Amino acid sequence: MSIRLSKLYGMDIFSDAGKYLGKVYDIIVDVEKGEVVRLTLESIHTASREDAQRIIKEKTVLYKNVRSLEDVIVVSKGASQMQYSYQPSISSREDEGSSNLSFLK
Repeated sequence: MSIRLSKLYGMDIFSDAGKYLGKVYDIIVDVEKGEVVRLTLESIHTASREDAQRIIKEKTVLYKNVRSLEDVIVVSKGASQMQYSYQPSISSREDEGSSNLSFLK
């Protein structure tokens, strides 16, 4: 399945049971693999680091759970719970302004 990322912004997301989950605000991409990892249901652009981590933990859908992408996005049943484990790695490079984003997967 291929689609322009720009078309995903603002799309409605529903569970496969028909429950409305929200709209796509941001898209998280693994640039090394060239793959979409998550769709966020809240903007993380202006959020602080702590808010961004909370949003990623509580307000995202794993892209691998997307089952259909037409006029709306349909995700598998497990994705509607929106509870994902969050285990950020602590790296000495974080002090230099660089962060480890392993918690996005």
